[in-house]
Amino acid sequence: MDTDILSSDSSSSFLRCEPWPDNFPVPEFTYNVELQLQRGNADFQNNGTLLSPSPKLKSDILESLAPQIITFKVYPSSAEFDDVAKALVKKHPCLKEQGSVSGFYGRKISLKYKMANYRTMLRNIGCTELTVNSLKRKQGDSRTSPNQVKKARRAEVNYCPDYPSGQSQDSLEEERLALLSEVKKSNNHQVVKAKMEMTFAYRRHEVIEDRPFIAEFKRRWPALFSEQEVEAEFTRITTVPLRSKFMQQLDHHTARLIILKKKGGAAGLKIKKIMKDLDKTDAIETRRACVLKALMVYVNEDPDHLIQEYIDVEENQKAMDETVLGIYAITVEGAEPTDCLADVGIIIEGVNVLDELGNIANAVIILLGLMYSLNLSYPTNLKYTFEVLQKLVMELDANKLSTKVQVLKNKLFEGTP
Repeated sequence: MDTDILSSDSSSSFLRCEPWPDNFPVPEFTYNVELQLQRGNADFQNNGTLLSPSPKLKSDILESLAPQIITFKVYPSSAEFDDVAKALVKKHPCLKEQGSVSGFYGRKISLKYKMANYRTMLRNIGCTELTVNSLKRKQGDSRTSPNQVKKARRAEVNYCPDYPSGQSQDSLEEERLALLSEVKKSNNHQVVKAKMEMTFAYRRHEVIEDRPFIAEFKRRWPALFSEQEVEAEFTRITTVPLRSKFMQQLDHHTARLIILKKKGGAAGLKIKKIMKDLDKTDAIETRRACVLKALMVYVNEDPDHLIQEYIDVEENQKAMDETVLGIYAITVEGAEPTDCLADVGIIIEGVNVLDELGNIANAVIILLGLMYSLNLSYPTNLKYTFEVLQKLVMELDANKLSTKVQVLKNKLFEGTP
């Protein structure tokens, strides 16, 4: 596997194109290291003798593994270090550790220290993902604790990439200004798309380092606030297609979500009331909206905290202006709420960032994309809802679940071959 994982766009910065792999690819080591490991593996197969690597051999192995890890993630989790150490001793069984339950615990600890040193070296030469956390940069910033590391926490593959080769902050600012003109032109999607791709790293720096207010950010980057570009930005950040993945997974699990109706107590009554809308219509948009609302109730969260349905906009304008984050659905007077929606949109920090989204499920998709694009934290009163959307529906960082979401996952997969 090629470790130089670059974007196919020549104008793009160093962008990772793959998430953390299920099976970590151990690289080929230098000739002298491979020779020693081959002999060690032969001795292990013949007589079970484990290799006790010299400090030099151990260092050479770690020196090769660290750059390979960086091609996927700068700050691996403990479980991901396990993946690397496990893959190493699987490929080279002579490196198993005697007395270790896993056979690789010591290798994992050594990797952690090596990665810490390697990150220091990369920070010193200007790696953006690391310089963003330097103490020098944090001085004078009262909003951020020096110990609050800015790093990928929701399986972002490209969290804070470097600027494209040959580009600077000034040149990318010129691209941004040109983009303001291009976005006003009709039938200009390809040009806008190219410039949004070019300025991706610049935009991520602004989002992560400056944390601007939504109104100001929308003024500076109006092109981002369209369905197409939210989807594109999400894919740049995670490498995962947003809409197709979300719809496929949601529809795939819908048949098994019959378990939601079996929940007892007040939550069960709420779910049954929500699901009654399915008796009035077989529209797929209604089904998806009902399932999403029922999921929220199942994890003990209130759908009204995310989705508000209004009949008269003017009468509810104040409530909409005070919305920190949510979806609004304007219903036609006299019609069933899920049957005919005059408008569906998203509000963040009181700003109507997107409208005319068609249906509630589509709005949920775009809102999730905006959470990633704007680096927004999940609201406390909706944290399990967004965990379900991220980890069960989009399958991002799906191996680390809260107890509540793990229970739901177990129920979804009961009886699955």
